[in-house]
Amino acid sequence: MTYDPAPPTRHLRVRLDRGHTVLEFHGEIDIVAALEITPYLDAVTGHPEPQIVIDLRPVEFFDCSGLRLLYRARSRVLDRGGRLHLVCTRPLTLRVLKVTGLARLLPPSASLDAALGQPETTSGTL
Repeated sequence: MTYDPAPPTRHLRVRLDRGHTVLEFHGEIDIVAALEITPYLDAVTGHPEPQIVIDLRPVEFFDCSGLRLLYRARSRVLDRGGRLHLVCTRPLTLRVLKVTGLARLLPPSASLDAALGQPETTSGTL
């Protein structure tokens, strides 16, 4: 896989860690942030068998636009035979993930080490 890092933006940092592309979301993840993040998300999830981690720990606010980003990433990664892991520790964001059922499809881990140490659940359904 060719690695084309995203330029630093207000809402996204991208790095490699243990063979995974880590997308670290920052600040308020709303429609404006989603418009900024989507091109980079699509680029890294467009490769065969992408290995992706989305880290939501630096997120301060997360609305339905953020949920759409996660659903989009999950769908694209699974369609290409890859793996997607989620890292999240903020209680309000965890609550949104649980209430919407996304936590069953994409179980959040408390750290990057924990996320990379467990297999992804790929067979969950809503």
